[in-house]
Amino acid sequence: MASREKKRSGKRDDSGKSEMLDRVRARPFLYIGTIVILVIIVIAFVFVPILSPRGGFGGELVFGYYNRAPIAFVPDNFFHQQYERMVRMYQPSTDSPSYLSDMAWIWREAFEATVIHMGVLDEMRIAGYVAPDSVVDREVARLPMFQENGRFSSARYRAMDSNTRMNIWRRVQESIAFDMYVSDLLSLKVPSPEGTFVSNMASPLRTFDVAIFPSVNFPESEISAFMQANPEIFTVTHLSRITITSGEREARQILESVRSGFSTFEEAAVNHSQDWAADRGGDMGSLMVHHLQYELVDEEARRILMNLSRGELSDLIRVPTGWAFFRAEENPAPADLDNPSHRSTVRSYILTNERGRIEDWLISEAERFIIATNQRGFDNALSEFGMFKQTLGPLPVNYGDSLLFSSVSNAGIPELANSGSDMFFWRAAFGTPLLTPSRPLVIGNDVIVLFPTEEVEAGEDDRRSIESYLSFRAMDSTSHGYQAYFMNNRKLDDRFEETFWNLWW
Repeated sequence: MASREKKRSGKRDDSGKSEMLDRVRARPFLYIGTIVILVIIVIAFVFVPILSPRGGFGGELVFGYYNRAPIAFVPDNFFHQQYERMVRMYQPSTDSPSYLSDMAWIWREAFEATVIHMGVLDEMRIAGYVAPDSVVDREVARLPMFQENGRFSSARYRAMDSNTRMNIWRRVQESIAFDMYVSDLLSLKVPSPEGTFVSNMASPLRTFDVAIFPSVNFPESEISAFMQANPEIFTVTHLSRITITSGEREARQILESVRSGFSTFEEAAVNHSQDWAADRGGDMGSLMVHHLQYELVDEEARRILMNLSRGELSDLIRVPTGWAFFRAEENPAPADLDNPSHRSTVRSYILTNERGRIEDWLISEAERFIIATNQRGFDNALSEFGMFKQTLGPLPVNYGDSLLFSSVSNAGIPELANSGSDMFFWRAAFGTPLLTPSRPLVIGNDVIVLFPTEEVEAGEDDRRSIESYLSFRAMDSTSHGYQAYFMNNRKLDDRFEETFWNLWW
């Protein structure tokens, strides 16, 4: 067929033809599926109204270049067909408030499919692969548009104009080359020894009882003791501030205008201050001295502010953004041990700045728990400490929470959600003898004790499932990998954003 439509230069290598036929025979179902997709593409000659911006397009639209070849949108080319397919599939509504973003996504998807298509054909061209004419002829003859009573109709074939026939022939040829590239990539198998090695990592599986000592258990008595031992950190005051970023000279002028009474502090704050408190007349609210440590690195400057009497102004103080001066709205006072807000602030301070203090206390509690477990059993120890038991597993050593195996992150214990990449957790989990409590482990803000209760080997069905899933993951990774290869290739000159938005604005 095709030989009557164009002249061939030279004779093709029969070895390439033979290789192509062998591949078709070896994977008939793969090629049948490919041809079905090809048919959907090729028969898309019935006009589908294009949802176009500003009333339509004029001429060829170029969205970039791949290896200097234009990525063009013209009637009935690959880009156009991908676009129409996406429109038919998602049918964006012009009445939708997200219509423009929907259209941008559709156009982008069609563009990326075109880039990958062009990239694959470019790779095949460089490799010297050309689909044999006889294979292309055979697949063209199977297209629905040339069928009559279940057989190829030469009359229908001849009734189509030669340019259209040649375009169809070339598309089929390109589709076969594209399929050859993709099928070869996705047909790569995980070597059997590798699959066995990975599936063996599913054993042994351990199940654990877990005791959790959360940081919220840090007692109020310890909070009170820390407040009393560090009054200078938790002195309470109420300050207002004016911050000037333009320079010390201007800051000095504004300070003097407030001191002289020429302007009020609140007016100067609203008109001149350049920080978050400006719209509030400079009011910073009630705070403790440690709240200032990130803005005022100088300890002496903090001490001066905390000693200001009500209504007293400070001198200029250097701050990270420039210069500032402050006014005390209240006299400084020690933190109130009976004020829940003050106690909460101190607890947060300890958790942030004195974390080891909380960890030490929790570890000491965990060690008492371990002694009780060794003497009276895990469940009895839980009861004595007023704790409830949580169960983890069965799971293997799964450092990093691989999707191939059971993982800690999916165990339903929030306190352990981030322990999958903690080597100390795994050492304790699988280095502790069965029915023996582990040493205390600091996990996040909490301390835990693991109690391994059972160890088993993975079943044969589980191993086979892992091997199958490993193959799927390898194929999925390859699929995403080759697409990313073309989208990030230096041969791609991506001008999509510029061209697309020029159409709409």
